[in-house]
Amino acid sequence: MKLLLLALFSILFTPALAQNPIAVFVKDSVSGKGLAGATVEIKALNKRFSADANGLANIGELPIGKYLLEIRFAGYQTHNDSIAIPLVNANSLTYLLVQEAEDLEEVVITSTRSSRSIANIPTRVETIIGEELDEKSVMQPGNIRMLLTESTGIQTQQTSQVSGNASIRIQGLDGKYTQLLQDGFPLYSGFSSGLSILQIPPLNLKRVEVIKGSSSTLYGGGAIAGLVNLITKEPSDEREISFLVNGNQTGAVDLSSFYSQRFNKTGLTVYTAGNSQKAFDNNKDALSDIPKFNRITFNPKFFYYPNPKTTLSIGLISGFENRIGGNLKRIEDDLTGGFFERNRSSRYSTQTKFEKRLEGDKIFTAKNSLGYFNRNLSRSNYIFEGRQLATFTELNYLIPLEKSEWNLGANYVSDDFKQLNETSAKLNYQNSVFGLFAQNSYSFTDKIIVEAGMRMDVTNRNDVFILPRLSSLFKFNSDLSVRIGGGLGYKTPGVFSEETEERAFQDIDPIDFEQVKPERSYGLNGDINYRITFWDKLIVSANQLFFYTRLQDPIVLRPNLNSTRFSLNNASGYLSSKGFETNIRLRYSDFSGYFGYTFIDAERNFNGTGSVNPLTAKSRVNANIMYEIEDKLRIAYEAFYTGRQYLSSGERVRDFWVMGFSAERKFEKFSIFFNLENFLDTRQTRWQPSYSGSLSEPDFFEIYTPTDGFIFNGGFKLKL
Repeated sequence: MKLLLLALFSILFTPALAQNPIAVFVKDSVSGKGLAGATVEIKALNKRFSADANGLANIGELPIGKYLLEIRFAGYQTHNDSIAIPLVNANSLTYLLVQEAEDLEEVVITSTRSSRSIANIPTRVETIIGEELDEKSVMQPGNIRMLLTESTGIQTQQTSQVSGNASIRIQGLDGKYTQLLQDGFPLYSGFSSGLSILQIPPLNLKRVEVIKGSSSTLYGGGAIAGLVNLITKEPSDEREISFLVNGNQTGAVDLSSFYSQRFNKTGLTVYTAGNSQKAFDNNKDALSDIPKFNRITFNPKFFYYPNPKTTLSIGLISGFENRIGGNLKRIEDDLTGGFFERNRSSRYSTQTKFEKRLEGDKIFTAKNSLGYFNRNLSRSNYIFEGRQLATFTELNYLIPLEKSEWNLGANYVSDDFKQLNETSAKLNYQNSVFGLFAQNSYSFTDKIIVEAGMRMDVTNRNDVFILPRLSSLFKFNSDLSVRIGGGLGYKTPGVFSEETEERAFQDIDPIDFEQVKPERSYGLNGDINYRITFWDKLIVSANQLFFYTRLQDPIVLRPNLNSTRFSLNNASGYLSSKGFETNIRLRYSDFSGYFGYTFIDAERNFNGTGSVNPLTAKSRVNANIMYEIEDKLRIAYEAFYTGRQYLSSGERVRDFWVMGFSAERKFEKFSIFFNLENFLDTRQTRWQPSYSGSLSEPDFFEIYTPTDGFIFNGGFKLKL
């Protein structure tokens, strides 16, 4: 009888004891507020629960066992947790979700030389990471041109019709005023700048950091318009092996791989790629609109961790490319085929970095890079060949205190260019700069942070530059903040610019450094950042930026009197760029959207006469909508509008739209993708020929639209 009663007791009461109701609270990690509409999913039971206005999701009763919970909320990082039922000494769980890094909250930005997260830095920084970086890397896997083009205020200016060479423009200023960095090293400048964005791969990038406006206090001369810092991946305990295969209808093939792993005291990353392209003529005028090229890239980096507070990394960036465009018959090795332009280039750059964490979270950093770049540019009856030797050395000491943070440092940069082909007027030069800098970030309160910096640079021509910089951050609440900043900048004279690249450096006189003086600038910017949630589900974040930059006595290319040659001289006057950028991001469940508008009023005022800066559209629109099921599916549509602009001749040209559609299906370790880029087939040759004159000696028109037209590409990625 006792056994029977015990059995009945077990049957009646054990399920009740095992199925106590469970409550899950989902909150913001910063404010602690409940996240209404957050979802808690138990995949094993195929059940999903939604949080109420207080962030509470009532799970109800669960049988004994182990379960994997997936907690999600729009605009926040997904959190996974394994629980065992019954819970020990609790009947509720609390999860603090972190806002996604692309919403600019928790990422520590390296470009500002600070240890603070982006939400606490007075300098305005834009980041491209996560799904956006992943999306762009499959749309154009061979280089970062598309990655940069689709950001507000940034355009890539093509300088060669047949070879596709291009530079980066920020807020209407020539590409020579933008510094392109990789992991804080200035590896792409001077002679190599015309090909740089066409030769940098995106697969090994962790994120891209963009600072618009004068950044000379941080990185010296050249960062007048701003800087783009490409941050590469570092090894972690979890091994990463990835492969990408891509092709398109024009004859392009991209093969790339990335390996990364950290061991006990060592780590290694290796990026390799092979990229090839057949010459493609989309308007059937016998000249290539996409050049033929073959490129090999090999970037290994070794990491050594002698102890938890010390890191030494040594890396190599190497690449080789043979690029030719022009008459299709000539490209096919018919020596009587007519005009061509060939670029043979090789690049070797070392990267050495030593970082030591000291007592009190102080950080000492030493960096060094040695770079060699060789380029042979040949046309039908002309050859230009040169080699560039560049060095960079920097010492940096970061001192975090209770309310402030000091950043002290010194660096030395050199650039030695030598023209190798025989000519009576070689463009050889040697530039070197030694600089000292100091920066302090001070928190007056949790809501007011001021960042002040000073830099002094001395060049090998005894030019001295004092460069102050000031930025302030005002936080009104967790959703509203304002940044205001400004600083001075400079650029030493150099022969390499969009204008000289467009002429393939032909008939250019050497710079007279006694007569041509450095360009100086000042810049101001301010922005408002606001975030709001509607109906507990739709998250809207908006940023409104205003900017102004003025360059005094800019260096321009001018024809010599009574001669067919050209020279670089200071214009008497100034170049100014002012305007605003509007950025709006929306997220609702698995949907996200983006709208960006850029207004640029760039003006030249030389000798008291004002004119519009050529090839600078006043209005540009960027728009994107994406549907994504995490780790399963991504579908995106995008549209870009470029308003009317003026050519160097004063002619006003038409506006245009470019649209694209892409999709990616993801599996556990494998994904397939395709992309319809520029499916409207917008290109300049639909409205006018690409050149005047004869096919053997073409005179190309200025480029203001895409030249490659519609591109359909597809491929797959594999992660092991």
